[in-house]
Amino acid sequence: MQQYDIPILKYYEFKFHIIGRIISASCYVIGWFMPYFFAGKLESGNVCEYFVMMQYFHSLGVREHDQILYEMGMKEKEHEIYFLDQIRSSKLLPIFERIFSWGKNSSLNDIDIENKYSVEKSEAYCKNYKAHSGKL
Repeated sequence: MQQYDIPILKYYEFKFHIIGRIISASCYVIGWFMPYFFAGKLESGNVCEYFVMMQYFHSLGVREHDQILYEMGMKEKEHEIYFLDQIRSSKLLPIFERIFSWGKNSSLNDIDIENKYSVEKSEAYCKNYKAHSGKL
């Protein structure tokens, strides 16, 4: 962001710090399932943020960030898989998956970690992601 002279918004830094603290504290009250579930769903959506950003950069002729954006998107996918693995055997998962559209049978991205595209072909990812329609 510094390279493109885009300021970091202190409001968002503070806001998301507070949200993280509240979620962290709530784990002691609501148990482990919901924090893992919603962290996994959040990570699932975060995956495409990096690939869509890469596509936006490409539309401006910028390709120098491709490798790091690709790596960050894949790391988010690994996080999604980790959180799902932690709750995979929970009896609550099918109920939450039905309500919140994320779980064993549904993801918010189209990345198959076992059959990854290369960085050069990764523009094929996330074509139907909400960011393309301007509904962030």
